[in-house]
Amino acid sequence: MTVRTARRVRRRGEQGSAVVEFSWLAILLMVPLVYMMLGVFDVQRASYGATAATRAAGRAFVIVPDGVSEDEARARAFDAARLAMKDQGMELSEDELTISCNPACLQPGSTVTVSLETKVRLPLIPDALGGEPPAIRISASHTEAFGDYREAKGNG
Repeated sequence: MTVRTARRVRRRGEQGSAVVEFSWLAILLMVPLVYMMLGVFDVQRASYGATAATRAAGRAFVIVPDGVSEDEARARAFDAARLAMKDQGMELSEDELTISCNPACLQPGSTVTVSLETKVRLPLIPDALGGEPPAIRISASHTEAFGDYREAKGNG
């Protein structure tokens, strides 16, 4: 083997290794970054939906027409909250939304507080791992005033 062919062999052995190293490094760094971004986007979507849902539910509860009972007002508020969460691609169950009134519901001078607590599962984690899947808890609250100068509504 001559000196000339030995140089070619050495050069050929180093060519292309930077591309391979860059590719592996990019994969190792990009996969966790993309996963974190997916998780952050899901949590942000749920946070925005929860805020919009509590606001919509509070308003729907307060602006009920004359003669509507408290139970009907609660049903209207839940429907408004469910629609706001559905706009963000999430489902809302009745046990996640609570409505409380101080001192009484649908009475002048009272306030209505709507609270929502839900969980957002981390993306791409299968149920086959067992146990409760990891999730991030989201909560939102909104208070609406019924108004001092309004007529009392509902059954009292």
